[in-house]
Amino acid sequence: MKPVLTLPLLIGSLILLSGCNSSDSKANASEATPSDGDQTSVQLGPRPYFLINDMDEGDLKSALQACESKPQTPSDFSIAHRGAPLQFPEHTRESYVAAARMGAGIIECDVAFTKDRELVCRHAQNDLHTTTNIVAVPELNAKCTQPFVPADAASGTPAQAECRTSDITLAEFKTLNGKMDAFDPDAITPEAYLGGTADWRTDLYATKGTLLSHRESIELFRKLGVKYTPELKTPVVDMPFEGDYSQQDYARQMINDYIEAGVRPADVWPQSFLLGDVIFWVNQFPEFGEQAVFLDEKPNDPDNISMAYMEDLTRQGVPILAPALWKMLALDGNQKIVPSEYATHAKAAGLDLIAWTVERSGPLNSGGGWYHQSISSAINNDGDTYTVIDVLAKDVGVIGIFSDWPATTTYYANCMGL
Repeated sequence: MKPVLTLPLLIGSLILLSGCNSSDSKANASEATPSDGDQTSVQLGPRPYFLINDMDEGDLKSALQACESKPQTPSDFSIAHRGAPLQFPEHTRESYVAAARMGAGIIECDVAFTKDRELVCRHAQNDLHTTTNIVAVPELNAKCTQPFVPADAASGTPAQAECRTSDITLAEFKTLNGKMDAFDPDAITPEAYLGGTADWRTDLYATKGTLLSHRESIELFRKLGVKYTPELKTPVVDMPFEGDYSQQDYARQMINDYIEAGVRPADVWPQSFLLGDVIFWVNQFPEFGEQAVFLDEKPNDPDNISMAYMEDLTRQGVPILAPALWKMLALDGNQKIVPSEYATHAKAAGLDLIAWTVERSGPLNSGGGWYHQSISSAINNDGDTYTVIDVLAKDVGVIGIFSDWPATTTYYANCMGL
């Protein structure tokens, strides 16, 4: 992946919670819609420096510290996972703009479909009840697969709701406000149910979350000067939807949005957890299929880490494999983080690799949670984020890393010349 060297001016003068670092150049402020000729600087804020200062002493820490005054530019190595959801409501305009400001060269729109078969940016087809205010909008809550039901303390029954993009139309979807992905299981009112944000995240930027259709995300990303990695979300409804909207119709529609917008295939990394979607793109849209990404969530049992498994993927035409980062990492006899057998076999089979997701586990002082499960005994401070990134980049050889806070990966990419 080649770094993008400039970033078009963002709408307005967004200022991140993390603020500007002294090494950042000042951004121009404008109320106008960004154009291809406008430019602005990358602003990382204090978090990368906080993580570096928290690292164990060693060569990597010294190398990263030596880059503190280096100018920052966007990098395709830095992939924004749902925008910048560590602090901004995911898959909202505000989250995407924040990610671009932090130098993400590629931004993700997870793609789901509405009742009228329009494509929108949501992490799951059935997450509107936790990522938007839908349960507090009576006329739309009533359309949910499971409208809000309050908790019953007497029986110990938690609050319930399930609201799908396919429950409502695009026009109705656009009236909703995005929020931090959370809910309060003890809520007895819809308004209380909207709470529950993890204490290591924040609701500071959740006062406004502008939802986007897939086509609107394409236009926004073009203006921001970033590239695209749409993920076709696995439907929770039976397909064909309503009897005549098939999985292939859905997969085709997503790619056609880029074709109709005149986006270069080389700027798009379409993703899916369904191998059939990836093979469909490889065969039906070969130019887009060259960068199709298979999101692999299979357990690390012997059959799923073997050379035979990896070679079978390459025979079917899969170019890029993207597992959770823990699947590509292991510990040697000295408790040093090293590439796993899975990663070694994937590279030997000729597969490119992308990792997900750093900055999603909260503080790492207790092992790093699910995303670091294969190396948890070697994770004991927030600075270990950079140790993980370094092993993924240098030893595993990934071509990009998803992050919930792209400033972290942008800093590493610039420091290491990626």
